[in-house]
Amino acid sequence: MLRLMRDYATSWFIKIILGAIVIVFVLWGVGNYGDQSQNQIALVNGEPITVEEYRTAYNNLLERYRQMYGENFNDDILKMLDLENQAINSLIEQRLLLQEAKRLEFRVTDEELAEAIRTMPVFQQDGRFSNRIYQAVLSQNRLTPETFEVLQRQSMLTEKIRSFITGNVKVSELETREWFHWNNSQVKIDYVLFDPAAYEDVEPAEEALHSYYEKNKEKYKSEPKVKARYVRIDPEIFTDGVTVTDEEILADYEENIEEFRTEKSVSARHILLKTEPDESEESVEEKRKKALEIMEKAKAGEDFAELARTHSEGPTKENGGDLGEFKQGDMVKPFSDTAFSMAPGQISEPVKTQFGWHVIKVEKVNEASTKTVEEATETIREKLAQQRAKTLAYEAAENLYDATFEGDNLAEIAKMHNLEPAETDPFTRQGPDAEKITDKRGFARAAFELQENGISDIIDLNDVYYLIQVTEKLPAQVEEYDAVKEKVKRDLTRELREEKAKEAADAFATQIAKEGTSLTDAAGAGELEVKTTDFFKRTGAIPEIGYEQEITKAAFQLTGENPYPDSPLKAQKGYYIIALKEKKLPEAEEFENQKDSVEKQLLRQKEFKTLEKWIAQLRESSEIEQYMD
Repeated sequence: MLRLMRDYATSWFIKIILGAIVIVFVLWGVGNYGDQSQNQIALVNGEPITVEEYRTAYNNLLERYRQMYGENFNDDILKMLDLENQAINSLIEQRLLLQEAKRLEFRVTDEELAEAIRTMPVFQQDGRFSNRIYQAVLSQNRLTPETFEVLQRQSMLTEKIRSFITGNVKVSELETREWFHWNNSQVKIDYVLFDPAAYEDVEPAEEALHSYYEKNKEKYKSEPKVKARYVRIDPEIFTDGVTVTDEEILADYEENIEEFRTEKSVSARHILLKTEPDESEESVEEKRKKALEIMEKAKAGEDFAELARTHSEGPTKENGGDLGEFKQGDMVKPFSDTAFSMAPGQISEPVKTQFGWHVIKVEKVNEASTKTVEEATETIREKLAQQRAKTLAYEAAENLYDATFEGDNLAEIAKMHNLEPAETDPFTRQGPDAEKITDKRGFARAAFELQENGISDIIDLNDVYYLIQVTEKLPAQVEEYDAVKEKVKRDLTRELREEKAKEAADAFATQIAKEGTSLTDAAGAGELEVKTTDFFKRTGAIPEIGYEQEITKAAFQLTGENPYPDSPLKAQKGYYIIALKEKKLPEAEEFENQKDSVEKQLLRQKEFKTLEKWIAQLRESSEIEQYMD
């Protein structure tokens, strides 16, 4: 730990409440860059990238995308993201940047590093660096100060070289104007839609269905499945054997005393008369006088909640101005200072904040308090018991794992360790139908990565440990016709309707081209409906149609001399014949108003492309060996 960091440390005891702290170099791994072991996946100009670094980078990316996609994250998205290549390429890029920084003699001094860490808000308490928070945050994210400081120094070093490479990138006004016009020009089109769903008379014959099935058998494969045996080690089964002593409870209480402290809080109502930042002094004063009148009514005994419903302009108006319970820092300072200086039942003078004038009524004051060790005993006992039970469960899983070898029967070894094995029916990537396996997709993900008879590492799924052994792999197979007949019928019917819609659209387009009639006239003759969109841009959705890039691209290529595309346009809803209705360029004033933000956006894009090109050249001139596909 840098001595300079200690100089800025404080002695406050900080309670760390971090909903989501990300001190993870998503594109980097945490590893020993000097490790010359054979456990390598790549060499970059002779410097190794280790398997450990790769695994860390991969897992960080995986966690990042899981948080990004939430419940929608699945195996299809995982496959699309190609995390393996993302991880290895990011590590190679990082190594190249650090090597180039060294060649160019860039460096980050201890003072620069200390200042950067010291000014990170996540490590601060009341605007000052806190060594206690620093240590605790790193611990929560499984980083030592030494490791974090190495990573931070490297981050700053690569940022220096990025700035060096992109420092001379400029954007001209001509580029800005052209880009703005391209993105903000608008068109309006007429269109006729040939919707396949409108051709309801399509009814494929049995012979056609059989023929379609034979030609498209690959479409009708079952999903691959696996069958597995597994051991589920739940910490709950160890809780009865856990003993927590009074001494341990006291020690935990003293160590985590902040967990048992409750800040002072207030329950209150308020009436807000809004003011605007540019409002005149006379208007603000008038509202203050109105607030005083309301205050006098409240003090005279009128119902405060009713006064709020009648006069308040705040979002709590309908609830009678009820703000519920709040702590000192939950409200803006003038409001909070007033509310926390009042007694229950008291009504304040008008208080001015950035939002306007407030009249406050405090309904309840909850004084700060700290639970005694006796009051906290059961909570602590339960927490420590759960922690120990989880440790015992992991040790049991570790002992079982250590006793297994590839090809062993997991069930037999589990019984020797007094653990109960179980088996699944064949299951897809959606997971097995077993009540006790709550994270079915996670279980399936682990199982599908195993070879037949392979035994997994210890897997933590919702705080329960698993060891999994795949006993059988069932590849995807073409299903019998009778089993998929309805699906075949749906697919063929859809295709036949698509063909009819395309034929009709082609015939209509040919008619327009031959006869030289307008879209409206041709549609009227064929009893077709012509619709007109509102104006839309290249980057936006087409009103009534949606995001259809082919239609958008074609629409912006149309001119008065050539108002129709060469052929119908295929889109999600069917086939479109379109015609140019009107074009509109952005106003000069609009450009002037947005010029600065557009220029900044273009500058970022050019910087990114410049850096990307430079890194590509760096890769081209480097010796890079990869030992993985």
